[in-house]
Amino acid sequence: MSKRINPDRMSDAQKSEHIRSVVLQAGVDLRQRHTWLRHQDAIGATIMVVSLLGMIASGWLYIDGQIPWWLCVPVTAIFASFIHELEHDLIHQMYFRSKPWANSLMLMVGWLARASTVNPFVRRKLHLHHHKVSGTESDLEERGITNGETWGLRRLLMTADNILGVMLRPKTMRQAVVAYVKAQQPASKQEFAQMLREQASAFFPLGTVYYFVFHAWIVLHVAMWCMPLVGLHGPDWIASTLQRLDVFAVVYMLPSLLRTFSIQFISSNMHYYGDVEARNAMQQCQVLNPWWLMPLQLFCFNFGSTHAIHHFAVKEPFYVRQWNAGIAHQVMREMGVRFNDFGTFKRANRFHLTPQAARPQVRSA
Repeated sequence: MSKRINPDRMSDAQKSEHIRSVVLQAGVDLRQRHTWLRHQDAIGATIMVVSLLGMIASGWLYIDGQIPWWLCVPVTAIFASFIHELEHDLIHQMYFRSKPWANSLMLMVGWLARASTVNPFVRRKLHLHHHKVSGTESDLEERGITNGETWGLRRLLMTADNILGVMLRPKTMRQAVVAYVKAQQPASKQEFAQMLREQASAFFPLGTVYYFVFHAWIVLHVAMWCMPLVGLHGPDWIASTLQRLDVFAVVYMLPSLLRTFSIQFISSNMHYYGDVEARNAMQQCQVLNPWWLMPLQLFCFNFGSTHAIHHFAVKEPFYVRQWNAGIAHQVMREMGVRFNDFGTFKRANRFHLTPQAARPQVRSA
């Protein structure tokens, strides 16, 4: 770090701007050394196509009996994680900015590949709002994936299953939705009601179908397991249905579950919530990259290590963030960004290290 720069004499806004300038300059330098990186649209489209083909090939090999289920599930989840990162970058208009139809087409295809997620056109609004108010009351995107909740079995279940994340805390989610909608400053009661309806149908139609089938699959398996215990024989239609659903689970539902849990566990623990200053990037995220989280990082493209970079330099695509992570981490450490603050697991994502400094925790219902 330059001797002229003393973090102790800088405000958080100045620290954030310094990190941003260093990261963006690293991106400029990288593109000068590797000019092919300037073809960002082509890179994004290629990653999408290769990832889709990878998911299809993995599933086909399983159905054809050439690979076991325990290999198909993680391989498919890894390819799906690339698509998830693409969706995030598409939301920020990093690909096909001048061709909105292509951007929207990629978002739609990406949703088909990962139906367990929120409608990406709804998520675009949620995510851009998240960047404005990260960690505050109206940050619906992070609240939706359990950020701010105390840790226990319930949060673990909600982290893996977005529908359970709503069903197990209806009051909390209603409050979060209302806070988000009010923050959009609707011009009329009709617009307010329309925004509420949009959030209520955020998973419709793909996510709704996905979670219905996923939960039905679990219920049918439990039923077939319990029936013999009470002297009953399950009907043949259940057995035949489960055979087909088991295949669908391996090639699609279980990879979605693994990827969803991985990204939401990492994201909900690296973002702070509840006692942060609005628009202060220094308080929004930590870098979460201990060795023991690598199994989860594998299914979300090292999100815990690189996503905090994005909060300072929004415009860089995910593969550039990973490429320049060493440079970014160095300047972030120098400026005081936290690394591996494991105390957040006990503090329910509160930024301040002592209860006396933090605001009252949000109780969920």
